[in-house]
Amino acid sequence: MAEEQTRYSRLAQITQLINTEHDLRDVLEHVVTAISEEIMRCDSVGIYLPREDGTYQGYVGKPALINGMTLDMHIVDPEYDLLAKEVIETRKTIYIPDTSKDDRPDQRAIQAFKINSLLVAPISYENELYGLVFLFDYGTPMNLTESEIESVKAYVNMAAVAIRNANNLTRKEKLISEKQLLLNVTRDLSLCSSLQEALDKCFYYLGQVLDNPNIGAHFIDPIAEYKLKPASLSKESEWTEEDWKETHQKAQFNHREDPVFQEVINTKTSILVPDVFEDHRTNKEICEKFGMKSLYMIPLVSLGEVLGAIAIVNLKESGQVYSDSARQLAESIVDTTAPVLFNLLYMEKQEMIIQDRTSELIEKNDELEEAISELTQISREKDLILNSAGEGIFGIDLDGHITFANPSATELLGYDNEKEIIGAPYFHIFDDQKTFLEHYEQKDGHTDKDHFFFKKSGGTFPVEYVITPKLENDLTTGYVVTFKDVTTRKQMEEKIKYHAYYDSVTNVPNRVLFRDRLNQALQYAELTDKPIAILFLDLDRFKKINDTFGHSFGDKVLLNVAERLQKAVPNGATVSRQGGDEFIILLPTIEREEGAVKCANRILEAFNAPFVIGDHEISIKTSIGISLYPKNGDTAETLIKHADVAMYKAKDLAGNQYQLFSPEIESRTFEQIQLENDLFKALQKNDEFELYYQPKFDVRTDKLIGMESLIRWNHPQLGTLPPGHFIPLAEETGLITNLGEWVIREACQQMKQWVTSGYSELIVSANLSPQQFNQQNLVLKVAEILEETALPAKHLELELTENLIIHNTEHTLKTISQLKELGVQISIDDFGTGYSSLGYLKDFPVDTLKIDKSFINDVTTNRNNAAITKTIITLADSLQLNVIAEGVEKADQAAFLAEHGCHWIQGFYYSHPLQAETFQDHFLKSFIKRG
Repeated sequence: MAEEQTRYSRLAQITQLINTEHDLRDVLEHVVTAISEEIMRCDSVGIYLPREDGTYQGYVGKPALINGMTLDMHIVDPEYDLLAKEVIETRKTIYIPDTSKDDRPDQRAIQAFKINSLLVAPISYENELYGLVFLFDYGTPMNLTESEIESVKAYVNMAAVAIRNANNLTRKEKLISEKQLLLNVTRDLSLCSSLQEALDKCFYYLGQVLDNPNIGAHFIDPIAEYKLKPASLSKESEWTEEDWKETHQKAQFNHREDPVFQEVINTKTSILVPDVFEDHRTNKEICEKFGMKSLYMIPLVSLGEVLGAIAIVNLKESGQVYSDSARQLAESIVDTTAPVLFNLLYMEKQEMIIQDRTSELIEKNDELEEAISELTQISREKDLILNSAGEGIFGIDLDGHITFANPSATELLGYDNEKEIIGAPYFHIFDDQKTFLEHYEQKDGHTDKDHFFFKKSGGTFPVEYVITPKLENDLTTGYVVTFKDVTTRKQMEEKIKYHAYYDSVTNVPNRVLFRDRLNQALQYAELTDKPIAILFLDLDRFKKINDTFGHSFGDKVLLNVAERLQKAVPNGATVSRQGGDEFIILLPTIEREEGAVKCANRILEAFNAPFVIGDHEISIKTSIGISLYPKNGDTAETLIKHADVAMYKAKDLAGNQYQLFSPEIESRTFEQIQLENDLFKALQKNDEFELYYQPKFDVRTDKLIGMESLIRWNHPQLGTLPPGHFIPLAEETGLITNLGEWVIREACQQMKQWVTSGYSELIVSANLSPQQFNQQNLVLKVAEILEETALPAKHLELELTENLIIHNTEHTLKTISQLKELGVQISIDDFGTGYSSLGYLKDFPVDTLKIDKSFINDVTTNRNNAAITKTIITLADSLQLNVIAEGVEKADQAAFLAEHGCHWIQGFYYSHPLQAETFQDHFLKSFIKRG
């Protein structure tokens, strides 16, 4: 009884250590101590943790030295230690009382340590293996009882929990670190004022993520090359700037002719070349001169336009491959940098235009000064110059009265002719009350400050002017004023300034101006000790609007959304577009939390009415996340991040609502990020997805006519996931295109096997998402898959949703016609749920209408659904189209459909979706083969 109490006390102590998040080594050392104190006959206890090469290395144990070796010098290789291998495979503890009668343990260790008895236990939790525990003796056998073995297992279970918690904490810290890094990148880039500064920031963060400083950039735009050359190289690179420049000149390298660079530019995707001398695309001569061993190139893309590419090279050894997470993070950094470079490049171009114009004006003014100095001697040339000059020129005597004006001056000042202005005092033109002498003496007779001149009508316009004295025998007899209307330039400067701080689509402040206002609000809030609120908004299902109607239509929706938001928020609030369909609102003056909630409710009410864009009426809802200062953070980054987290929580709760931030919901965001990462990795491996097949039958003969392919994700931790758990995420992240392509290829490969086996009358169907359908190379990709799998096209049917085909009619008709030319059959899925006239059907070469499950559910009891279903069947019959009903679950539903002419059905009435092998056993083996 005392022993059990001692054991429970030890277990409780270890549990407390785990719950208080002590260092993993401390916890495991307590586990080792507890085991050694429990099993007194045991000479050695060791915990071994897995390494990347499949072996296990000593981590903690007692004693610290065995045969003069520390525990971390001990390696267990399951290829030699068959006992360890069996424990790993079975996840069961194995005790060997006498090692001389068992050949499974590694005999080298048995002989070296003179082990008589041995126990090996797996450190596992929820079927995941975290390591191994070894107990053995040197002299007297341990003679362990069942009770003692169970005690060891109890301590080992505590070790498993500790290791699992440590691993989870490491993964969470890594996700936080990556997201914080991207926030730092965005923050630093927003403060950059030059191309070189933005590029240096990009190089710095890429070097951190990839642990490689050898980074350079090549640009398509000549202005960018001019501004950066040759400094488009990381400051931390192993190359010097001089070597970089000299090698380029000697090699006569032209990136516009380089195959790898051109492929990155044309495809807008990154390329990783582990060994440049093994890849046919690389220029071997250039690689040798630069000393490159491997190459990683990422495109710079902003608003669909390619600016150039960033190259990361390895100069030491070939075969360098970055992890998927490192590559994903690196490409996110480049994607964040590209828009900043694009905006800075635009500013550089505008600045160059302004400089060129200013230089031109100065040059012309210099020429005019020289001409004016000769006016006293050559009156004919004077008149010629004055009358032909494009700039305005007028003279003023010593009393400040106008003595002459050229045609350009009278026109710019709004007078009909020179006579109207001659004799007028100078202050009829100049915009301030200085004496004319003060105007002249300012900056020694010249001024580069912008001024305004009065027109005859009383209005003003901006000018640049120069005042030059008229000299006779070194005496000033008057002054000549040369001026230029700079209205266009001023408008351009204002436009540049506007685009630097306002979003071009919605005309509301952009993230730069928003961040400035937020920082000012935080400073004021700190002084006054008053709260402020951040509302982060995301439009629900906005991506579907873009995919269906196009991005220009989506921009009009965003403009309407911004206008409604500005009307819904209180005076003094700032509405800003952060990018995409995300908006953020600053409430700088609220008394309590209820003020932010009240504003959120007004915004939700503003979205109740549909948006009318042209001939379309669109219903849009929004999800809102709220964070408060100082309750949820005291920095701009923290408040924005927490509002973003709360917004995702609102979206997870079906959207169209607000959510206040709390620490409890932050973990959900990490789970979402983890699922996105898992989906991306799964698509790289393609071994976690599986197709299930649901049969289609003809109720007249009960004969199988085909099957629909339906994807499932066999997630390593979450188990088998249905499409509803990950397809929306794939659509949101743009991964749906690759996923849809995998489904078509996998379905064709499986169908080819069944056709080869003699089932040559069946058709397999696969769904096409809107993003996949709108690919420019969709038809080419389907043709490649059919050729690759050798499946006759007549055995493949592609299902399109009704909402997809009723928009972009010209493009849709062309694509469907090209697919039909391949021999593929086309089906309209979810038929009857669309928002348009049925007149489009006569124009599209489709084969089958698929009645949506929503009409079938109560077709025998709901008159409206029955009427719609019968109408669809009649419509299909009149257009000579096939018709099939999905979601049929009951016999009376099947009977109703058959009675009214719909003979093809699909649903649980016949079968749930099945794995390929099960489908074959249940349906194909009883199917009559026909050649």
